[in-house]
Amino acid sequence: MTRTTTRKLRPARLGPRDVLHVGSAGLRSRPLRVFLSALGIAIGIATMIAVVGISSSSQAKLLGELDRLGTNMLVATPGPSMYSGQDTKLPKEAPGMVSRIEGVESVGTTAELNHSVRRTENIPREETGGIAVLATRDDLPGTLRARMASGSWLNPATGRYPAVVLGDVAARRLGITAPGQQVFIGGRYFTVTGILEPLPLAPEIERAALVGWEAAITLLGFDGHPTAVYERSADSRVQEVRALIPRAANPQSPHVVSVTDPSAALQAKAATEGAFSTLLLGLGGIALLVGGVGVANTMIISVLERKHEIGLRRSLGATKGQIRIQFVMESLLLSGLGGLAGLALGAAATGVYAHSGGLPWVVPAWAVAGGFGATLCIGTVAGLYPAIRASRLSPTLALAAG
Repeated sequence: MTRTTTRKLRPARLGPRDVLHVGSAGLRSRPLRVFLSALGIAIGIATMIAVVGISSSSQAKLLGELDRLGTNMLVATPGPSMYSGQDTKLPKEAPGMVSRIEGVESVGTTAELNHSVRRTENIPREETGGIAVLATRDDLPGTLRARMASGSWLNPATGRYPAVVLGDVAARRLGITAPGQQVFIGGRYFTVTGILEPLPLAPEIERAALVGWEAAITLLGFDGHPTAVYERSADSRVQEVRALIPRAANPQSPHVVSVTDPSAALQAKAATEGAFSTLLLGLGGIALLVGGVGVANTMIISVLERKHEIGLRRSLGATKGQIRIQFVMESLLLSGLGGLAGLALGAAATGVYAHSGGLPWVVPAWAVAGGFGATLCIGTVAGLYPAIRASRLSPTLALAAG
């Protein structure tokens, strides 16, 4: 007696290499259509990466400035009187009293003078260019962490004579390009000894001509009352020092002393740098979805055009699942190519913008990973319907249609 056994035939499994091969076959045969379909994905991803990258680059520059300039500086200025509404004055001793507060590390002082600065005496007095004349001491740069773009700061010797240091904005408005040139202040010429680098935490200094304290008293009729006291304190003591400054600066009328934190504006700007970018990011997302619709349309057309191929593969033993995998893989490859191109374009656009604006080139890793992940998700979703439609085709009808 012979025993016969029957084995159920099973379709061959497709390995990863086989799936990649059959999935890319349709792309290789239609390069122009692939390019146009991937272009929509690329534009969406490039927009999103560029928006995030440009915003992050700008934010990195602001945070870098904050790290260099610090967030532990406070400025005390006189405010209006509660009763008369008139401006008040800080006592002459205010800087010294503030410096004695526990936790204060350095103090710098300026005083606004009722004078204008002009390039020459022939320019009308009314044309000030928005430049203030300030008296100051030699301890101001250390407190502000200011750097000289050229020349040198006032010292105890030059601070007694008609010498002046210009903020970078003031220098540009006056047309001063190097130390040694002169400007006209209070009926006499002052020699420029230096020009400051930009000071984001003290924009009023950027737009000022600074003369020595003693020279302001003897040459410009200065009464010796400061109008701004800058102080640096330990990071852990900033809030405590802030509460003590009004009473130290003006013990008799602490309520008329205003204390501000100039770094707060820069911190807020850094925190909100990407707020407007949200709209552009949303537009990039819409472009990405439109690209996904384009991929889906391309895949549907591909299924209709390749009915004969599908019918032939089914008749040779390909299962519905293998047909679905083939077209989903094709959609994934199409979206992935567009995503890679978009990442490159977005990073390049960010690099060009950062280089032209003197910003650090920053493209967050989460944006790259998230953008590419979004393209793969969209590619999968866009390919599901065409893949299911292809797998449901009857081999006989598909061959007949071919």
